This record gives sequence, structure tokens and C-alpha cells, in this order.
Amino acid sequence: MCFRAKLWVGFYPPRWLLSRCLAALNQAIHNAKETVGLVHYSDHGSQYVSLVYNQRLAEYGITPSTGSVGDSYDNALAENVNGSYKNELIHNRRWESVLEVETAIFEWVSWWNTTRLHENLNYQTPQETEDQYWQNTRKYETIKSKVHA
Repeated sequence: MCFRAKLWVGFYPPRWLLSRCLAALNQAIHNAKETVGLVHYSDHGSQYVSLVYNQRLAEYGITPSTGSVGDSYDNALAENVNGSYKNELIHNRRWESVLEVETAIFEWVSWWNTTRLHENLNYQTPQETEDQYWQNTRKYETIKSKVHA
């Protein structure tokens, strides 16, 4: 989850743990325009504190942050978004199969990133907010380069 834009950058449906979390991390790394300096917020789940997971974070210059035990302050945005997807999607119906749930999750994440407007993002989608950030960053870097030339 990108905190700047509330953009889901890496996710994997529930059928579990370390291999799935690594797949989601790899997806996020692949989708990121830049990884150095990012902070990865999570709880203290064994998959997130594993050696292989943290080696992958370090390999891409991503700082892990698990916060203190017993609270979710570091992970508050992700917890909020997880609550949204559970309330809006998961708990609203009976599911026939795991595949049906996984398909619905992929569709929901796409909708969240590209269609759903967010009040605290000036009624833009997370993808629009992320795109604007990178467009403005490139403009700033261009101006900075010209000033120092």
C-alpha cells in the first residue's frame, strides 16, 4: 500500500503466507517507479519478519517498519483499507469457491486503484494521485538539473 496515494501496489489473495507475501512484495517492487527510501509497514507476522522477506526489502532499499507489538499505529492505513475491502466485498455475500474470492479481490483492487474517488485525495483515484506525484517529481528534477547546469 502506497501511503502517499492509498494505492494498492502489491497484494495477493489469502491462500497464504510467506510465498504469497513474497509474491505480493515482488509485485509491488515490479510496479514501483522507485523503491529506495520506501518504508514497508506491516504487523509482526512471521512472514514479514522472516529472513528471506527482509533480505528482499534490503535488496531494493526498502526499510521495514513493524511498529510496536500490540498496536497497529504504523500499519493504520493498511488496516483501514483492509477493513474497507472486507466490509465492501468479502462480508457482503457467500462465496462459492476460493477462486471466486480471489477473482473478486483482483477486480476490487483494480477498482480501488483506478475508479474509486477518495475525499482525502481531492476526489481523485489513487492511481491519478500517484501519477501526479511522479509527474511533479520529474518536473522538479528537470528544473533542478537546469538550475545546476
